[in-house]
Amino acid sequence: MGKIHKILVANRGEIALRVMRSVREMGIRTVAVYSEADRQSLHVRFADEAVCIGPPPSSESYLRMDVIIEAAKKTGADAIHPGYGFLSENEDFARAVIAAGLIFIGPPPEAIEVMGSKLAAKNAAAKFNVPLVPGTSEPIDDIAKAKKLSREIGYPVLIKASAGGGGKGMRIVNKEEEFEEQMERAVSEATSAFGDGSVFIEKYVSRPRHIEFQIFGDQHGNVVHLFERECSIQRRHQKVVEEAPSAVLTPELREAMGQAAINVAKSCGYYNAGTVEFIFDESRKFYFLEMNTRLQVEHPVTEQITGLDLVQLQVRIAEGERIPFRQEDVRINGHAIEVRVYAEDPANNFLPDIGTLKTYRRPQGHGIRVDDGFEEGMSIPFYYDPMIAKMICHAETREAAIEKMIRAIDDYQITGAETTLGFCRFVMQHEAFRSGNFDTKFVEQYFQPAVLLATAAHEDEDILAAALAVKAFAAAGHSAQTSQEAPSTSVSRWKTQRK
Repeated sequence: MGKIHKILVANRGEIALRVMRSVREMGIRTVAVYSEADRQSLHVRFADEAVCIGPPPSSESYLRMDVIIEAAKKTGADAIHPGYGFLSENEDFARAVIAAGLIFIGPPPEAIEVMGSKLAAKNAAAKFNVPLVPGTSEPIDDIAKAKKLSREIGYPVLIKASAGGGGKGMRIVNKEEEFEEQMERAVSEATSAFGDGSVFIEKYVSRPRHIEFQIFGDQHGNVVHLFERECSIQRRHQKVVEEAPSAVLTPELREAMGQAAINVAKSCGYYNAGTVEFIFDESRKFYFLEMNTRLQVEHPVTEQITGLDLVQLQVRIAEGERIPFRQEDVRINGHAIEVRVYAEDPANNFLPDIGTLKTYRRPQGHGIRVDDGFEEGMSIPFYYDPMIAKMICHAETREAAIEKMIRAIDDYQITGAETTLGFCRFVMQHEAFRSGNFDTKFVEQYFQPAVLLATAAHEDEDILAAALAVKAFAAAGHSAQTSQEAPSTSVSRWKTQRK
């Protein structure tokens, strides 16, 4: 492939910035693309060059393959990094980039295509004896046949869109009387969301954990894994808290799941960064779920425990280099936790709460990393995902990482929009999370919006008590400066997000 000299990052916000920072350290120049809504974004200012690619809607900007490739050609970029989301898992985009004579910093289009279909992915993995959840190996549209198969598998079953993601086209069926209606809904949702009504059926694991393995392959046939990430704290089938390593894997399980992840990658001739996701059930059995053919939002926790820069590794592999280490060379160093800071209101079913960041001050200190794309005074565009930042804490032990995260959440000052920081603090303090005894039903089982509201009310009482104490202290003849500063030292700052 040869050395890369200039990279266009076909994305926005924090991931665009994160990629640009790493490649700049490699001496590579960067090109930002942006919609009209992102004209003042940090990634636009950080890049060496920037190109406006259209109006705010992503369909008219960040999803325009032709415009993005043209921007790369005009600026003399020789490679494109897709980030995550938008076109990152689109095999047509990867093919178009390559056809234009550019380097696609990601996997081969053929691997994206195979792993983009849940059924094709399962069939590929099955050839390498990777454990699969019992179910169909082909799309099914015959309701009578589907009912018969569901009886054989045993209820509850899960009807899933083959081209699905994010919980769309997914229906749980608890008994046969519900089957026909739920299948029709799943097909309708899948057709509407993905233009593909294909569905398949599998056994529903009622209390699963979501554990994924980071893998890397090179263009010379070498594949390694960089250990696991626990991603079971989710809302609406999307992750909010991730950590590495998992609190429940033994060395034996880690080795078995790691090898299964490597086999999934080999089943489709994979290279570059990828993530193999598994369901882990109550009996400690694991099953292949799917493969994400890109860098993940939660990749920093892997970086923290391995000491590797995954973006720089992506670039080197895209240049044709071999993976510069062997499996046995990689070690787990400490524990890392990531929380996603969304502009959402956890007390209102996590609904987006877009606004202008009146106050925005990041936490600091040893072992704290904040990847974001905002600064004070900026508005959060309603056209895109409402994630403000991802915050990562790394420490020697899981317990120390949890305590560091609580402190960091308390130090993170955001006003102007509701955020998920209060919810993340709730998770860090909950016994189920602290003990490691939790699954993907955590929010459903433990979280009630009233909990956050009660916590906030309690903190309001603390503030009032502190203010009264300070007033009495000042009345006794002490300095006015003390009365101004004292209350802030005892208040958890995530509370200040409330408008």
